[in-house]
Amino acid sequence: MARFFIDRPVFAWVLAIITMLAGILAIRSLPVEQYPKVAPPTVAISAAYPGASAKTVENAVTQVIEQRLNGIDNLRYFSSNSADGTMSITLTFEPEADADIAQVQTQNKVQGAVPLLPLEVQQLGVTVTKSNDTFLLVVGLYSESDKYTQGDLSDVLVSDFRDSLSRINGVGSVTVFGAQHAMRIWLDPAKLYSYNMTPIDVQSAIQVQNTDVSAGQLGGMPAMKGQQINATITAQSRLQTAEDFQNIILRVNEDGSQLRLKDVAKVELGSESYDRIVRYKRKPASGIAISLATGANALKTADLVKERVAELEEFLPEGVEVIYPYDTTPFVELSIESVIHTLIEAVILVFLVMLLFLQNLRATLIPTIAVPVVLLGTFAILALLGFTINTLTMFAMVLAIGLLVDDAIVVVENVERIMSEEGLSPKEATRKSMDQITGALIGIAVVLSTVFIPMAFFSGSAGAIYKQFSVTIVAAMVLSVAVALILSPSLCATILKHEKDGKRRKETGFFGAFNRMFNKARNGYERATSYIARRIIRFFVVYLVLIGGLGYGFMNLPTSFLPNEDQGFLFMMVNTPAGSTSERTLESVVQVEDYLLAQEKVEHLFTVVGFSFAGSAQNAAFGFVGLKDWEERKGENESVFAISGQAMGSFMKIKDASAYAFFPPPIRELGNASGFDFQLVDRAGLGHDALMGARNQLLGAAAQNPLLVGVRPNGLNDVPQFKIDIDNEKAAAMGVSLSDINRTLQIAWGSSYVNDFVDKGRIKKVYMQGATDSRMMPKNLNDWYVRNNKGAMVPFDAFATTNWTYGSPKLERFNGNASVNIQGGVAEGVSTGDGMNEIDKIVASLPDGVGVEWSGISYEERAAGAQAPALYALSILIVFLCLAALYESWAVPLAVMLVVPLGILGTVIASNIFGMSNDVYFQVALLTTVGLSAKNAILIVEFAKELKEEGHSVMEAVATAARLRFRPIIMTSMAFILGVTPMALASGAGAASQNAIGIAVMGGMIAATFLAIFFVPMFYVAVEKIFHKEPPQGDAS
Repeated sequence: MARFFIDRPVFAWVLAIITMLAGILAIRSLPVEQYPKVAPPTVAISAAYPGASAKTVENAVTQVIEQRLNGIDNLRYFSSNSADGTMSITLTFEPEADADIAQVQTQNKVQGAVPLLPLEVQQLGVTVTKSNDTFLLVVGLYSESDKYTQGDLSDVLVSDFRDSLSRINGVGSVTVFGAQHAMRIWLDPAKLYSYNMTPIDVQSAIQVQNTDVSAGQLGGMPAMKGQQINATITAQSRLQTAEDFQNIILRVNEDGSQLRLKDVAKVELGSESYDRIVRYKRKPASGIAISLATGANALKTADLVKERVAELEEFLPEGVEVIYPYDTTPFVELSIESVIHTLIEAVILVFLVMLLFLQNLRATLIPTIAVPVVLLGTFAILALLGFTINTLTMFAMVLAIGLLVDDAIVVVENVERIMSEEGLSPKEATRKSMDQITGALIGIAVVLSTVFIPMAFFSGSAGAIYKQFSVTIVAAMVLSVAVALILSPSLCATILKHEKDGKRRKETGFFGAFNRMFNKARNGYERATSYIARRIIRFFVVYLVLIGGLGYGFMNLPTSFLPNEDQGFLFMMVNTPAGSTSERTLESVVQVEDYLLAQEKVEHLFTVVGFSFAGSAQNAAFGFVGLKDWEERKGENESVFAISGQAMGSFMKIKDASAYAFFPPPIRELGNASGFDFQLVDRAGLGHDALMGARNQLLGAAAQNPLLVGVRPNGLNDVPQFKIDIDNEKAAAMGVSLSDINRTLQIAWGSSYVNDFVDKGRIKKVYMQGATDSRMMPKNLNDWYVRNNKGAMVPFDAFATTNWTYGSPKLERFNGNASVNIQGGVAEGVSTGDGMNEIDKIVASLPDGVGVEWSGISYEERAAGAQAPALYALSILIVFLCLAALYESWAVPLAVMLVVPLGILGTVIASNIFGMSNDVYFQVALLTTVGLSAKNAILIVEFAKELKEEGHSVMEAVATAARLRFRPIIMTSMAFILGVTPMALASGAGAASQNAIGIAVMGGMIAATFLAIFFVPMFYVAVEKIFHKEPPQGDAS
């Protein structure tokens, strides 16, 4: 094939140009994201059971649905939450599952359970959605002046922003921190009693008088003959102002006097809900959190949201500002930008290495031309396979640069050598060169590709990450070999010039000095390899010692899933004692705000009292803390990790609350917090009290453990509950209806939705509730009355008794067993894998029947760790089999494979020195090292084998092969090492991932180049002696 294109250089150029054009078109259409779809698909089931306690919801709704969730394809695990009046079940599937099919199958199972649920639940409906509970960004509104309250800002946000943002393509769901305006009717029980009225009478009057009546038409069809007029009749319509509601007539007395709503209640334009207190830097605010739809592109969706917000911002009241206190997209954009810079730096460094070794601009241009052809061609292949531009595919591109120039360097270097030594013309030298090295080129490509191909077939989130590297690198390798066989030979034949003096290397100046030094090193290398090859047993013992060191180093590496990244923001969570009010919680939040706003590097602080990922309650609060740009915080103590650690130290001083600062995991879809995430499960049915006791025991032990920090329950503590017991017999004897009792309780103490009204042209809700001072204390229950069937007013204490109990506002289950969700982090310098092992030890000391189930990012970490040994073994086995096929020998591949551990040794040493973990990136780096170590060995073994077949002795063959291949090995290895240097030295957004892969690959490649190549000749000689009975030469000891 190479000969065909040597004679047709234009054809070769045409193919290269078409490949590049395809790549340019692909880049324009490829979506950009931080990570591919790594997180497993999730489906959420939700239902409401108004007025029911968490325990009732769990027994009557949650467990009934859970028992139907069997026989669903690719279901990994499910967890459920039962709270007062609501429940949700989240099903997590394997990453390969189709989210739409998963949703349909879940829906079908749920439908089977619906007839068994309470009637109220059936009427409100059970919803099944593809869920994603992580936020893409938060849009906030606030005002520097005190002109606008939180209610005013929330009303603007819900009325003008919510629906418009919800309809944007890519937006999955929205969570509003605040509520729109509603007509609030605050009933006074004393006035109601004095007028002999009940809340139910008021509700009925409002429903009748606040309604739209369809009154038909004048002259409507069918009409009388000769009818001359047709007009719509308008009668009563919905009320619009507080005055309209105040004038609602409740009763007209016999003397003509009227009882109006304003006589028994205060009417005002308030909010639908008062559950949350929202602040931005201590100012009243409101916010809307945007969640991404399953499968949507984050950057594209965020851009669309910001465009729509910019359009709506023009119509905001004067003095109201839009802010983005939490926005994940700058980190994504900067991460990708950072890798592109790394890519450009790698190309420049590789060019300089090639110029240093080839010392000829024409020769250097040939491998350099291969870079854009292969990289753009790889983008075209990614587009065809439906991949995206993300940090993983870009990392793979950076790794590929060092690999793809290798093939072109081997071609150019060999052509130049033949031109110099044999005096042939460029075209003839290229023909002869390609005959010599085509086999080695294909062998290297096959080996490097087969190292990465098994990665593409692994499951789980780690498998999804592997696949990005695998497909990108294999595509680049295949294209690289194609370029080396098609374009590079035709370029060699046309661009290279035959030097008249036949001197290929400079003898003067900088290059002359470099060549003299390099030749000295090469001759030393040749002598050293001959020396080692004659002392097989001695150096095999050295090799075994090194392998022992590798084993020790590998076992000591801490484990994790992915390195944590400084994404530019952190979260804050505050929990006050159970039963605390919002006012008390706000006092603790103010202390947290005071600390954070005093920090120079904090740019945004958006706090919400009454909301938390752990559950919504008055004693919970949450905060989004946005940090300044990475350029403004380059110091070690200014990273999100340092700021989070300092904040935790300060929060410990808050006496009335538990406060935590934590940052998100590298892949946000896998949870809302970094560190570890697990469920403490009651497997033996020990009961709620025993489970809570085990939880408290675990939290106590974790607090004493120096390796663990911030271990916290991701749920709500048991709280005091005020229980009202209705004596049905007494109520019936007094002629009081049970439904009237329940409705009165719901209106007075709950918040009862009546119907709708019109405000600024928009339909909003009307709510009735007892006035604030009539529902604060247990004794207030006796202020309320129910009318019996004789028209008499009966107080609640006539038929009801009360008592205090203890109960959970939120009950959790995991795979059908009672559980509690616990999250936590690890001390600085400790890996999450070690933290998880500590948790396992603590759980082992808990009562029998209580176990641990890892979920979220921790599940992925355990799965990735379990897959890694199989991945290494499979890759090495396939490389061995490919080499056996290539050399038609079982013995020769051994010489290549024995070198691989020495390259891995370099990866392990580098990771240990720089404090890296055995994570997914380390595993990718390790496999890359396997391929590159084998590649260097192939270059020597291939030549040695040919020379031996030509009649040379084994010792002569390896000595000559080592001398001839030393320069291309060093050159290609240096090109690769310098190609990944920018990754190893990267800083700023996304640097942790670049460092993780760059340092590990660099360490492996340095060892494979400067350590392993000394052993290759010895292994080849040993294999030949053992398997082919070569007569001994020299001392074998």
